[in-house]
Amino acid sequence: MDVEILSRIQFAFTVAFHYIYPPLSIGIGLIMVVFESMYLRTKQKEYEVLAKFWTKIFAITFGIGVVTGIVMEFEFGTNWATYSRYVGDIFGSALAAEGIFAFALESSALGVLLFGWNRVKPWVHLVATWAVFLGSMFSAVWIVVANSWQQTPAGYHIVGEGMQARAEIVDFWAMVFNPSSVDRLTHVWLGAFLAGTFLILSVHAYYILKGRFVFLSKKAFKITLVVAAIASLAQLFTGHSSAEGVAVNQPAKLAAMEGHFEKSAAADLYLLGWVDKENKEVSGLKVPGGLSFMLHQDFETPVTGLDAFPEEDQPSQVNAVFQFYHLMVAIGMFLIALSLFALWQWKRGKLFQKKWLLWTFVFTALLPQLANQFGWFAAEMGRQPWVVYGLLRTSDALSKSVQANQVLFSLILFFVVYLVLFLLFIYLMNKKIKSGPESDINFDDGSLNKEIAEVVTK
Repeated sequence: MDVEILSRIQFAFTVAFHYIYPPLSIGIGLIMVVFESMYLRTKQKEYEVLAKFWTKIFAITFGIGVVTGIVMEFEFGTNWATYSRYVGDIFGSALAAEGIFAFALESSALGVLLFGWNRVKPWVHLVATWAVFLGSMFSAVWIVVANSWQQTPAGYHIVGEGMQARAEIVDFWAMVFNPSSVDRLTHVWLGAFLAGTFLILSVHAYYILKGRFVFLSKKAFKITLVVAAIASLAQLFTGHSSAEGVAVNQPAKLAAMEGHFEKSAAADLYLLGWVDKENKEVSGLKVPGGLSFMLHQDFETPVTGLDAFPEEDQPSQVNAVFQFYHLMVAIGMFLIALSLFALWQWKRGKLFQKKWLLWTFVFTALLPQLANQFGWFAAEMGRQPWVVYGLLRTSDALSKSVQANQVLFSLILFFVVYLVLFLLFIYLMNKKIKSGPESDINFDDGSLNKEIAEVVTK
């Protein structure tokens, strides 16, 4: 393989691995805030115990996330030096903003969050929890802004020519609020909420099935289920809004997502299928004119297809973009259906009586993670051959001096290091989950102990 393919594989691998942890941190952080706020409001001890337990899980994901994110910044300089020079003014300002407005907030409050229990007043600890959660949200803002600028550049002008050309900011807020950043940010936030909430639902469903921490787990499950249902429904709307934005700003990507080849014709909406790029055909289950209706509320309105673009400007892996996009959508629809069905069972008083439903939640923890990964693959592969859409091709963004064997060696090294980190993450998570929430009160011993717990907190 040549240096471009190896560099793309290396960056995709490191980003995909890193992207396991920040969404979990954001999603778990949201539920930590909910539990701790409810504890301060109600003084019921179980909410404090739950907040402490998930703070420990949060600490593990946050730590691994920070470690795995460092490598990417080095890759910009080693493998993508031309790209770094071209976007340095813009990318650098976004990363600097992340450090100033997000990471500083997170890191300064993290010590109080982790070690401040019983050392600071409860409201001070809650402020620290909010600060860490908001810091993780702000961090996502600037990373998404930087990536979105690559998808839909705005607020810049080009200075220099040839290899010395680079983008320079002329309107900071136009750069921040580029045409895709708001849609993509809300989509990423909600994906993170789903990653965190479904992990929490999975763990507490498992506890209920095994008869451990049942009182605590039922409380946690109901609260988290409400958040997960709201997030999954909201994700449907942000996904639709994102698709409409892609149709306007990156029509070649949308055409690849739906396997639409004709230059200008009504487009079908495929529920599943297989793309034959050579023959420009898609076989599968479709809604005739469905994509046209989704974008224009009319089954006959033409949609721009891949044939409207020169061959060299089309995404090369159309079938892969199609499959990743449809897998993401399918998982999103399943999460909506599962959440709503569980809420219905709750209303009927049968939520915790159906073992198959609880087991489904146990194994569903992986699905939001997969949807986040698939969505990112579809977005990035659909952007090709551009690393900065319409401005800089990926093949022109490489470092000129790096060799393929050097990239291959570092890729193998990263794989080994990340494998060790992943095994460490699994070991620590498994250990914490096996131990479960720690408390000197037996909440599962009926209402008497619950009353004792309430007395203790007064």
